[in-house]
Amino acid sequence: MLNDGIPAIDAWCNPFTELGIRKIFTENPEVAQVMGEQWGRHDNMRWYTADDFVAYMDSNNVSRVCVPSLKMMRYRTREMLADIPEEHIAELVEAHPDRIVGMAGINPISGMEGLRALERAVREYGFKAAHVHPFGFGIPINEREWWPFYAKCAELDIPIVFQVGHSAEFMPSAMGRPLLLDDIAIYFPELRLVGGHTGWPWTEELIALAWKHPNVYIAVSGHAPQYWDPKLVRFLDARRRGIGKVMWGTDHPLILHEESLGQIDEMELKPEARRALLHDTAVKVFKLDDPLLEPVAVGQQEVGQ
Repeated sequence: MLNDGIPAIDAWCNPFTELGIRKIFTENPEVAQVMGEQWGRHDNMRWYTADDFVAYMDSNNVSRVCVPSLKMMRYRTREMLADIPEEHIAELVEAHPDRIVGMAGINPISGMEGLRALERAVREYGFKAAHVHPFGFGIPINEREWWPFYAKCAELDIPIVFQVGHSAEFMPSAMGRPLLLDDIAIYFPELRLVGGHTGWPWTEELIALAWKHPNVYIAVSGHAPQYWDPKLVRFLDARRRGIGKVMWGTDHPLILHEESLGQIDEMELKPEARRALLHDTAVKVFKLDDPLLEPVAVGQQEVGQ
């Protein structure tokens, strides 16, 4: 059975609707050029209704997907490349509250209006996380513009999923270097921080921070498992080190669910590492009511609820 029967949770699945696919992918020249012309993934850029996407999830034994109201700025022109309304994601969450998890995208220059939108998304729309795509804003993730949003997320007790590592778009990758999470984790020990996209090409930095800080986690979004850094695979499979610190993600439609899960099935992971990767770590970090089995105690950590 796919995933060894584990209902997988995707920590980062882009908006799959017509609006989401158009605004983030097909009408976004920087993303379309990279995904289509460079990586040959034109065929992935199809859109779904909420009902159709849930049926697609069912066919791949995917329990939940975490979907951001993505905020992405174009660095060269200082215009928004993607600005998905929270209300659009809220409609998806309302249609399938047990399958779709909302993540509120953060625009660091939106001021109090942005802070109010973040709080509204959580308190009124039921979003369970925030999301940061920092590169086009040209503001490193440890700079002051972001800090009011981090404080609000700590107050609301929701995690933040960051894209860290390089930017495939024409944006300065240094804005999301994983080492910058160190400052945030030190100042906000109660704030759960998820470094997405494996942190590549600074994957070892992200591993070091996840090992160091109890509140730092890794999401393997944006990279097919066959390309994961071997050090990351060893970490996520290691008792008392990485089990319970790494969660699955796709960055769909960049990586299709069946593609990623099929490659994970070919890995010789410990059973508890596979379960933590696909399910339990996300349940813990996002505080999801999605029980699988009794929690699994691993070393000094407990994964699951």
